[in-house]
Amino acid sequence: MLRHTSAIIGAAALIGLVQNAVAADLPQRPAAAPLFAPTPVYNWTGIYFGINGGGGWGRQDPLNLITNRFDGESIDFSGGVFGGTAGAQIQSGHVVLGFEADLDWAGYKGSATFVPTVAGVPIGGPVNAETKIDWEATARARIGYAQNNWLFYATGGLAVLGAKTSFAPGLGFTCGTFGIANCSGTNKQVGAVVGAGVEYGITQNVSAKLEYLYLTGASLDISHHSEIRAGLNYRFGGL
Repeated sequence: MLRHTSAIIGAAALIGLVQNAVAADLPQRPAAAPLFAPTPVYNWTGIYFGINGGGGWGRQDPLNLITNRFDGESIDFSGGVFGGTAGAQIQSGHVVLGFEADLDWAGYKGSATFVPTVAGVPIGGPVNAETKIDWEATARARIGYAQNNWLFYATGGLAVLGAKTSFAPGLGFTCGTFGIANCSGTNKQVGAVVGAGVEYGITQNVSAKLEYLYLTGASLDISHHSEIRAGLNYRFGGL
């Protein structure tokens, strides 16, 4: 009886060893993939370069670009802008802080016919005036709230506007009268810019934005205008 029992135990042990050996030689089944893969966290930190373009509208005083001896006379203008952008920003939690600068060609133009006045008194005949802004530059701080791929921001800083004016005087009013030496002139107006926008991260490096900006010269009486611009940026991650 003992012999039979010992034989049975030995046979069972031998079968177990063989099964373990065969199982070790068989290819292992890969682990099952997780049902929900973790979503990568979007990061807005980095240095970026881009392009922007859009359009705007505003008002500008053509004669005060040359002399302030006349009463204010504003001309409506409108047109488009296109240029380049450079900036840098850093994200901490949901807060994004950064700095952005751009330089744009501008095609803003307006014209009107009016009679110049001094202290409300008409001087000479009517003039045909044309006023332009043909370039602009801004340097702005940005502060935003990031929600994954979305960034909502406010911005503000310094603006420089390249303004021009020209006019054809009417009867009784000539160039050189009342301090006007020329019938045209240019003026680099230094002023301010404020605005807000939204930016969307298409990929981790590429983003698109839409923003509103309000730009003004040193005096609101001389020049001010609004812009709606779109832009595309490429960002190099890490600062």
